[in-house]
Amino acid sequence: MILLRRLLGDVLRRQRQRQGRTLREVSSSARVSLGYLSEVERGQKEASSELLSAICDALDVRMSELMREVSDELSLAELAQSAAASEPVPAPVRPMLNSVSVTSVAGGPPERVTIKAPAEAVNVVAA
Repeated sequence: MILLRRLLGDVLRRQRQRQGRTLREVSSSARVSLGYLSEVERGQKEASSELLSAICDALDVRMSELMREVSDELSLAELAQSAAASEPVPAPVRPMLNSVSVTSVAGGPPERVTIKAPAEAVNVVAA
């Protein structure tokens, strides 16, 4: 079973360690006890949204960035779990962006424009 609190704790710990900060520094800045923050990082305690907000502020990380990283970790854990159980689970679908270059030659000097759009939305017809 995948525990969200464990994934969240792992991501919080990595964020803190990337900054070279100690539990003591972050707990003091977030006004959270050092022991409680340690338990959150180890996935032993569920963090409330208020606590997460305080920790994110202390780490100077947007909560959306934190949750995006947790979401990516969760996707990988689900894929690994399904591979171990031999149950195919479709990978999350995110639109891939393709670069399309367009050259304009209508009556003036050529002008080159690059457009990034989802791959399935781009239809290129060569004349």
